[in-house]
Amino acid sequence: MPLAGTLTRFDPAAARRSVFQALLDARAEHGGDSIAMVDGDDRALSYDAIIRAAFALGSALTRGTRAGECVGVMLPTGAAGAIAFYSLSAYGRVPTMLNFTSGTAALKSALTTACVRRVVTARRLVDKAGLGDVIEALSDFEVVYLEDVRDKLSLADKLAAVAGKFVPRLVTARSRPDDTAVILFTSGTEGQPKGVALSHENILANVAQVRDRFAHSREDIMFNPLPVFHCFGLVGGTILPLIAGIKVVCHPTPLAPKDIVRRIRAHSATILLSTDTFINQYARSCDAGDMDSLRVAVCGAERLRDETRITLRKKSTVTLVEGYGVTETSPVAALNTLEDNHPGKVGRIMAGMEAKLEPVEGIHGAGQLHLRGPNIMQGYIKPDAPGVIVPPPDGWHNTGDIAAIDDDGFIAIRGRLKRFAKIGGEAVSLAVVENIAAALWPDYSHAAVALPDGRKGEKIVLVTTAPDARRTDMIGWAQNHGVAELSVPRELVLAQSIPMLATGKTDYVSVQKMAEAEQGAAS
Repeated sequence: MPLAGTLTRFDPAAARRSVFQALLDARAEHGGDSIAMVDGDDRALSYDAIIRAAFALGSALTRGTRAGECVGVMLPTGAAGAIAFYSLSAYGRVPTMLNFTSGTAALKSALTTACVRRVVTARRLVDKAGLGDVIEALSDFEVVYLEDVRDKLSLADKLAAVAGKFVPRLVTARSRPDDTAVILFTSGTEGQPKGVALSHENILANVAQVRDRFAHSREDIMFNPLPVFHCFGLVGGTILPLIAGIKVVCHPTPLAPKDIVRRIRAHSATILLSTDTFINQYARSCDAGDMDSLRVAVCGAERLRDETRITLRKKSTVTLVEGYGVTETSPVAALNTLEDNHPGKVGRIMAGMEAKLEPVEGIHGAGQLHLRGPNIMQGYIKPDAPGVIVPPPDGWHNTGDIAAIDDDGFIAIRGRLKRFAKIGGEAVSLAVVENIAAALWPDYSHAAVALPDGRKGEKIVLVTTAPDARRTDMIGWAQNHGVAELSVPRELVLAQSIPMLATGKTDYVSVQKMAEAEQGAAS
């Protein structure tokens, strides 16, 4: 296992270039023959191979489009997704990352919101993921398959690859740092996804911020199973390791715990990117020693539960480091470190950022978290105003999360404001409700939602897969641990499974519908 390595001091000037130029600079720094990425089929790609493919495919993929145009990318994590992203970026187009698990309606909404005409995908993905009906429904858009483009590369495309390798400035678009580099979409856990426009500077500032906070070395090997349509998977798991010279091993889906554990061991990975939900699955699937090469697992996107730490500790010595981020912050906004790791908190905000808490009625000792800094998005693109980027007021992004900040600057996330129920004038965190259930029934999944209640405004309903779950047990746990009884749900609903998004987050829109349907059936 390698040592933790070194930090790279945060330098805002490092962000004043394009994402593709940063890849070219990384090749010059780390060597064109160096292995940069290992695909899901264990095929290794050097920096030269990635850049050569990006120039050749980009020449073909962007033909018939204009500079600055958004082009859809519907591909899994791996070489194809990375090369498609850099292909479009090299020629000044805006990769628009599409969640192919979100369904036809959400995909059409995303394409319309970003004014996309062309979508890049792969026949292998369509066949393997059963997306034939989705592709058929996208008949109003031009769907381009990577396999077809690769097989029909023209002489001009091949010459572009050669020229790009030796004199990239003759081929690369002159993108400015404040140009839009990518469009991603919010996860849609609580409603219709919005487009998030990130500039080249936003992304590269966040890469520099993470390198300033997280010690790493050229000996590290990152394992990334997170989707590239998710900001954590794209920036943290693809762009950052390529720039830092960390070999990244890609896996096309986070939903294959046995394969992931096997590949972590086979490649002696030292850094894992994950979420609480996924790493819990990996811990349950692995045998002793399978993940011993890992020195750290960086977890974000959702709260890291104590139950997950306990489960993993039985199987591995890996240290769990929790961070906090959202798509709008490119994505990392706060991060613990190996040397100063505070379980239950998400670390301090990143270098160059400001944070403020706005009071919220009914919530004590915490406030609504607002953030500002070089990694804050250009703005939202909303479905009712396609193509229009609306910047955050005065550069401040309202995260919608309730947080507390201690005297040392460490942040504790209490939950999303929308994830609080109003009961008799008091704000009750639905995350606390889920914590009680997880403590009592750690081997099962739980999700709490709020439904209208004529007497107290709202009532809490817990949807759970625990067959023996009882409200009386939750009352007893709350009393024994000093938790207010308001945090005990009024009703429990037994489910076969809890709906999840591809990013590892709970699909609360679907959970809400389950609870409403159960209430309707009971009335």
